[in-house]
Amino acid sequence: MSDPLREAADAVRVCASDELADGGAGVRVDAKEASGEAVVFFVRYDGKPYGYLNRCAHVPMELDWAEGQFFESSGLYLMCATHGAIYEPDTGKCVGGPCRGGRLRPVNVEERETPEGRAVFWLPDDTLRPA
Repeated sequence: MSDPLREAADAVRVCASDELADGGAGVRVDAKEASGEAVVFFVRYDGKPYGYLNRCAHVPMELDWAEGQFFESSGLYLMCATHGAIYEPDTGKCVGGPCRGGRLRPVNVEERETPEGRAVFWLPDDTLRPA
C-alpha cells in the first residue's frame, strides 16, 4: 500500500503544466536505477501528462531524435529515433516496428496545483529515482 505522505515528500517537480503541449516536445529528467544512470521523460497526450524511462523496448537506447523530441510528425505516437519503434503515448505499448508488443517502462506522474500554478510531478518508485 502506498504512503501518501511519503509520495508527497518524494515528488519531483518536472515542469509547469503549460510547458507540455499535446504531441509536442517532452521534458527529460536525469535518473538513477540499479544498472546506473538513466533518463526519464514526460510528454502530454490527449490532455494528460505521461512519463516513461527513456529506453526503447527493442534495444536499450534513448528514444528522442533531438533532445525532448519524442513524438513522430503527426504527434500521435512516440517514436524511437534509432529503429523506428512506434509507441502509444498513453500506454507505452509498442504498436509498430521491431519490438511490437513490448512496452516502455512507465513512471508515475500527476498534475497538481501549486502556489506558482499547475505543475507536472514525477512520483519516483524504489527502482527508478532522481539522479
